[in-house]
Amino acid sequence: MSEFEPKIVAFFCNWCTYGAADLAGVSRLEYPPNFRVVRLPCTGRLNPKYILEAFKRGADGVWVSGCHPGDCHYIAGNYHARRKFMLLHHMIEAVGVEPGRLHFSWISSAEATKFQEVAKEVVEKVRACGPNVNFRKAELNLGLPEVA
Repeated sequence: MSEFEPKIVAFFCNWCTYGAADLAGVSRLEYPPNFRVVRLPCTGRLNPKYILEAFKRGADGVWVSGCHPGDCHYIAGNYHARRKFMLLHHMIEAVGVEPGRLHFSWISSAEATKFQEVAKEVVEKVRACGPNVNFRKAELNLGLPEVA
């Protein structure tokens, strides 16, 4: 039997984490290919409903990553993201998602090796949770397309 490979939706800040992912690729650093990246202008603009929607559509994990606090190109966007994330992280279990499936990080565009390390860590933690079936049970009859 082959090892479970999780599908992870990654919401990355255009200015920082997306740049780090690009730098990691250009530098030929190896990291797991388990991510489907959604590029955002700022993590502060991420509506928590999109995180829940990713889980509904079959994502085994979600990773949100942006600029370090104080380094946001939009002044305070990452502070807004951090507040939203803390609230969401507290309620996520109540809706049927294990907390180990949702990850948040700060990675600047110059931190390619940190991106590589965090990417591996996120995949391992989501893999340890197994396939996302608990949250999706109620959603299977809605006819929503799954994450490819």
